[in-house]
Amino acid sequence: MAEQKRFIIEVEKAKEATQDTPSRGPAYRSIFAKDGFPAPIQGLDSCWDVFRLSVEKYPNNPMLGTREIVDGKHGKYKWLTYKEVYDMVIKVGNSIRSCGYGEGVKCGIYGANSAEWIMSMEACNAHGLLCVPLYDTLGFGAIEFIISHAEVSIAFAEEKKIPELLKTFPNATKYLKTIVSFGKVTPEQKQEVEKFGLTIYSWSEFLQLGESQSFDLPTKQRSDICTIMYTSGTTGDPKGVLISNESIITLLAGVKRLLESVNEKLVVKDVYLSYLPLAHIFDRVIEETFIWHGASIGFWRGDVKLLIEDLGELKPTIFCAVPRVLDRVYTGLTQKISSGGFLKKTLFNFAFSYKLNNMKKGKKHDAASPLLDKVVFDKVKQGLGGHVRLILSGAAPLSMHVENYLRVVTCSHVLQGYGLTETCAGTFVSLPNELDMLGTVGPPVPNVDACLESVPEMGYDALASTPRGEICVKGDTLFSGYYKREDLTKEVLIDGWFHTGDIGEWQPNGGMKIIDRKKNIFKLSQGEYVAVENLENIFSQVPSIESIWVYGNSFEAFLVAVVTPSKQALEHWAEENGISTDFNSLCEDSRAKSYILEELSKIGKEKKLKGFEFIKAVHLDPVPLDMERDLITPTYKKKRPQLLKYYQNVIDNMYKSGTKPRA
Repeated sequence: MAEQKRFIIEVEKAKEATQDTPSRGPAYRSIFAKDGFPAPIQGLDSCWDVFRLSVEKYPNNPMLGTREIVDGKHGKYKWLTYKEVYDMVIKVGNSIRSCGYGEGVKCGIYGANSAEWIMSMEACNAHGLLCVPLYDTLGFGAIEFIISHAEVSIAFAEEKKIPELLKTFPNATKYLKTIVSFGKVTPEQKQEVEKFGLTIYSWSEFLQLGESQSFDLPTKQRSDICTIMYTSGTTGDPKGVLISNESIITLLAGVKRLLESVNEKLVVKDVYLSYLPLAHIFDRVIEETFIWHGASIGFWRGDVKLLIEDLGELKPTIFCAVPRVLDRVYTGLTQKISSGGFLKKTLFNFAFSYKLNNMKKGKKHDAASPLLDKVVFDKVKQGLGGHVRLILSGAAPLSMHVENYLRVVTCSHVLQGYGLTETCAGTFVSLPNELDMLGTVGPPVPNVDACLESVPEMGYDALASTPRGEICVKGDTLFSGYYKREDLTKEVLIDGWFHTGDIGEWQPNGGMKIIDRKKNIFKLSQGEYVAVENLENIFSQVPSIESIWVYGNSFEAFLVAVVTPSKQALEHWAEENGISTDFNSLCEDSRAKSYILEELSKIGKEKKLKGFEFIKAVHLDPVPLDMERDLITPTYKKKRPQLLKYYQNVIDNMYKSGTKPRA
């Protein structure tokens, strides 16, 4: 048996528990930083430098691309070079300054990713304004909350978002004085805005403001805050995360070191599809990385149904996604294959197991079966545009069967990353060609140290032979605090260690597996503790369900769940059992509920769950949990208090009808 590879080294000894603090496991860092973290780069002190230096190095490289509209149809991508974008940024900056806004002013940006979004952001970077992304899926009233809390004076907005922005009046007008549309402005909008004593400009009007003026750029420090990113709490108001130039630059150096260490370094020819919201740290740092390398960023059309077509036109080399998107890709592929003929299906299944076996023996994905890649899997590759070499999943856990499947069929590396806004995104990321990292988020990125802290009340021990505990992170990528919330900052930043609230388990190879969330724990009436995320992760492996929310409380003796079944799987089951009715009625059918309960019990037994961890009653909801009903956050985390409120009657009925739980 080959010796186990280990991708981390110990940099700090473990600490025993004291009266006030739980025990802490050793601190580790990436083996790619065994001789120290990447050194700071001369002349690179701010996000503005990232862009400025690339313009000097790669003035004629295509930077930002948008699909042209030809005869009412979307055509090819039309590109602006680094120099052309730079010239626009200087104009936008001069116009901002001519309105009287300068260093330290908060500037909101509101809308789908676009070239104008990046230009406005870079203009903020140039003149030392703090960029504050406004993001409507943070829930109703969030835009108004952010404008007022961050004291935003000037806001850029996509044309179709202007009506939303106006809904924040009159409260937001205490701070907001100037609005700039990325497109046009209607006379009615102008009238409405001026009524409150504000000014609104169309994009072309705004660019003319600074035409004949030029302003010096202020000197920027590494420690300066460049953006305040509001993060969607699963409870309470959004928190403003202060991110400095230092955090982003340190992260970029770490990502570069990581990609070079695994022979996947970025080059100028790399292409990225920008569709995950720039208002989130995940996409923001990926785009900064692309800009730093002089590579190209193409924008999607803003419609998830057209995403695959945009991919086909742009042909990106790196594809970043959240699990929800990759689940869609997976479902689309499996449906296509199961609806194909017997021969096609058999060939595909043979190719799949043959290639997977070779990968398990240690072969790299591109050497596991080059012939089958050409004959069978090339069609899948073409579906993502044909050029993708890295698929990066973040923001939420990707289910193991989807990750495993995509690693084989997409002919590219599928890496899972983990990070928070507070850690400037990438903190852990799994490595290419390491099949045993499946289901984990890999080792730390080579610019942070990480350790586990025991959580005795949940039974997690960081000093056990399988170390488990709350993931804590230390390093220069960390945020500078929550804006105007010193109290919350002190709760999570202790002795330089940021406490993530996520429970992890170190793997023998140095990868991290996320197994639970610290706060999602409750007691049942018999006094048993239930770690609900862990159970949801297990139950969501059942192929016939799309999503599951597990609920229990200390007045009840058993668990219940709300499940969104897979339409395809449930209809197939109904057909096999001679039940002919539509999907919505199936969800009401007691036989369908029994079937889903049986499936949940099966996996429960297989995973050796304890009796009280089994689900004893289910409600089937044909509609997946969504943001419209305020049941999940933009990164698809469940809002448990809201779920309880929404499904209260359903829960009560399940407990009433199931008072004698079956064993």
